[in-house]
Amino acid sequence: MLRRDRQIRMQIHQLMDACLFAVGFWLAYEVRANEDFIDLFGLVDWSVPFDAYVRLYLILIPAAPLILEGVGFYSRSPFCPRITTAWMLLKGCFFTTLGLILTMFLFHMPPVARGVVVWFGFISFALVFVKEEVLRWAASTSMARAQYRRRVLLVGSIEETGRMEAELKAKSEQEVEILGRLDLTDTPVSRLVEMVHEHSINGVILSARHAYFEQVEAAIRACELEGVEAWLVADFFRTQTSHASFDDFYGWPVLVFRSAPDSSWPRVVKQLMDFFGSFLVLALFWWFFALIALIVKVTSPGPVLFRQQRSGVNGRPFTIYKFRTMVTNAEQLKHELAAMNEMSGPVFKVTNDPRITRVGKVLRKYSLDELPQFFNVLRGEMSLVGPRPLPVDEVKRFNDLAHRRRLSVKPGLTCLWQISGRNNVTDFKDWVRLDLEYIDHWSLWLDFKILWQTLPAVFAGTGAK
Repeated sequence: MLRRDRQIRMQIHQLMDACLFAVGFWLAYEVRANEDFIDLFGLVDWSVPFDAYVRLYLILIPAAPLILEGVGFYSRSPFCPRITTAWMLLKGCFFTTLGLILTMFLFHMPPVARGVVVWFGFISFALVFVKEEVLRWAASTSMARAQYRRRVLLVGSIEETGRMEAELKAKSEQEVEILGRLDLTDTPVSRLVEMVHEHSINGVILSARHAYFEQVEAAIRACELEGVEAWLVADFFRTQTSHASFDDFYGWPVLVFRSAPDSSWPRVVKQLMDFFGSFLVLALFWWFFALIALIVKVTSPGPVLFRQQRSGVNGRPFTIYKFRTMVTNAEQLKHELAAMNEMSGPVFKVTNDPRITRVGKVLRKYSLDELPQFFNVLRGEMSLVGPRPLPVDEVKRFNDLAHRRRLSVKPGLTCLWQISGRNNVTDFKDWVRLDLEYIDHWSLWLDFKILWQTLPAVFAGTGAK
């Protein structure tokens, strides 16, 4: 299915799901309000009318479909296994419920019983899942298949059309009907026109990897005269990690090769999560920051904060903030310890570094020295989750240019390296491999998973030295 069609269908689904989540919260409120038992703790005042929660919909309605998109709910095939649909929907309902709780806390809304929150998750799951089952049944009827199924002709070399046919049958056999294959290298364009007439074709898919562009242009013109859509498969070049996509650049149609995650609503949600998450931490725990700053100031001479130039997105330098854990002349002493470096590659790591103060060892063990980096996140220089930013001088010493791809996304407070033993990773290539694995498989679900696993790793001091 074309991207335009997928976007239109996704937007329709998002609108329906937003309405269903809104209905789910209202039903949860009504179910809990009419349950025949007493609130033993007296925390819930059921005299509060439902109108007090209407403003909650201003966040719930747009947030619910965005969260579902973030977990890949709208990227799956409509005919995928039901267990896949249920699992993605379950994750979406879980995170939406958490967002509901956080919203009521931040906006000081009247409290609702815990039963409302639980009922909301279950009811919303049931409503959306039933909707998906109804749409699956409707799409499987013979009338729907005849109306919406694409009748296509594959044009290209024998190898290319064979490969495309196999992939289309595996991915969207329910949505695409292949009615013929044509090799332009030994077949005139007039035969293409005849096949369009014979089979009532409504789409021609052309692969131009091994064909002359003159032949492709002639085929597109023939489709234009017939009023039939022509889809040119733009896989002219083989790439290892980049994904190709079309875009519009000031009116020029361009083919974009991108190895980093594309701009999307999940990326917008990630940015919002970075901003509000860092703001919430700074607002709630400012006193803890002040306490650490006082301890650092009292126990060793020198400034409270350590500032250093680190490489951000695409290597752009920015100033990172950390609580100082070393003596003030640590940078000068670094050259004397070069022979003790335990990290392969350009990164410098030393166990029991003599430059670290006694308080600094505790701060480093539990990553408390990195707390000021929430200011970097709030300023948009870093993210909550992303590859750890390296000093500018270490990035300049990269001996493999492929390692620079870890700079294609915003650096973060934590990543896969953080939950994989931290300093136990002594090979820089393994560090980069984990970072690239994160970039290539990024999703909101992966960010939530890393954040969740970071907490016990930090509190236990796992891998810290």
